[in-house]
Amino acid sequence: MANELRFFLTALGYFTRVPLPPRLADWVGFEPHYLNAAARYFPLVGLLVGLAGALVTAGAMELWSPSVAVVLGMAATLLLTGAFHEDGLADCVDAFGGGNRREDVLAIMHDSRVGAFGAIAIVIALLLKWQLLLAVGNAGGLVVLLAVLVAAHGASRTMAITFLATHEYVRAEGKAKPVAQRLSGLGLLFVLACGVVPLVLLSPMFAGVAVLVLAVLRAALGAYFVRRLGGYTGDCLGMAQQLAELSIYLVAAAWNWS
Repeated sequence: MANELRFFLTALGYFTRVPLPPRLADWVGFEPHYLNAAARYFPLVGLLVGLAGALVTAGAMELWSPSVAVVLGMAATLLLTGAFHEDGLADCVDAFGGGNRREDVLAIMHDSRVGAFGAIAIVIALLLKWQLLLAVGNAGGLVVLLAVLVAAHGASRTMAITFLATHEYVRAEGKAKPVAQRLSGLGLLFVLACGVVPLVLLSPMFAGVAVLVLAVLRAALGAYFVRRLGGYTGDCLGMAQQLAELSIYLVAAAWNWS
């Protein structure tokens, strides 16, 4: 149990900007296999990020309009993660849009600078999230909006991290290399539970449609990643998470919550 707590706290430190108190950080320590074991806690960390965004949104609703409250909730999740996944989306769009050969795509993806394609992708993604979450709130009310926000952060990370179970990491080295080990067994089951259970609690029928949409998106992204790169990179996982989150919001905004 102590080791599992260490793995979770490692995931929290890796996937967010949440600082651990010095004494707790010393207790957690670091071993190379911690990062591999931490991968299964990625969706759970996502649920916590979504919960933080939901709490900020709910609190802001007491003082400002729903439009402002949703933006503040989004800002809270961006601060917590350091725009970790949005950066992956931007890098991938720049790379896939600007490179033809595999080597060129990987080189552009590794470049820390953001190009026009990446900047446009981030702007469109954030605007879409803002408008879709407002639409969810208008259609289902505040409780549904907050529940969708939490569930989407968990389920989108579940979809992204499942690539570890089926695809190959293509870089010899990289910031995601220690995490990008095969995911299977109980770890994979825990990942799937963190993604699916919150959706089912929200609405079993909605969960079924959302999971189907995510499965189609995953198949399409997986085929594209293999065709262009032969597998995935850490940035690919960030792109997958962002597109999965948007897909859930699209389904939720079109859903009849009455």
